[in-house]
Amino acid sequence: MDSVTSEPQHRTLSSTADNGLKIVVVGGFGVGKTTLVRSVSEIRPLNTEETMSQAGEGIDDTVGVAAKTATTVAFDFGRISLDERNVLYLFGAPGQERFWFLWDRLFSGTLGAVVLVDTRRIADSWYAVDRLEHHGTPFVVACNDFGGAAHGPEAIREALDLADEVPLVFCDARSRESSKQVLIALVEHLKNVVAAAPEGAPRPIPEPAP
Repeated sequence: MDSVTSEPQHRTLSSTADNGLKIVVVGGFGVGKTTLVRSVSEIRPLNTEETMSQAGEGIDDTVGVAAKTATTVAFDFGRISLDERNVLYLFGAPGQERFWFLWDRLFSGTLGAVVLVDTRRIADSWYAVDRLEHHGTPFVVACNDFGGAAHGPEAIREALDLADEVPLVFCDARSRESSKQVLIALVEHLKNVVAAAPEGAPRPIPEPAP
């Protein structure tokens, strides 16, 4: 994939912000999780990318991502201010199977999640869907644009065994605007989940400032 198409403005978090909402970005190896967090974060994101070495040969599946030279080994972190008192904290999870043990800890306290999918390797993101369903975490599926043959929504839903109510969107993780639309889709989905839940369920999603 090419470089990010736009750079977010870096801002200092207001001292009045007192409500942090945690979002996790998960998916298979090399689907663009770090790119999405980097493109949409209003601060310079924290990342734990390390150069791929021979130690990962035969362990990490690099089919379809042979040109990849670095990989996340812990998590990525970014931030978006919704208004003066509410912020989204974004955590990008590592995609390789050997780091999946970190996912359950990252899911703790998570409001919702984005499952990022490379449609050339749909099966690589199946585990993310399975773990989120196991934890009962609301999520949306975002298909990242890598070019090449495209799969239709019905084929993607069937491959991931998605429930009808799970939103499926298409995006370009390099684009801040496109990545922002993914997060908006997630927030709208969370609002619908809360609205449909019985009284006493988790608090509603705060509305961002106009």
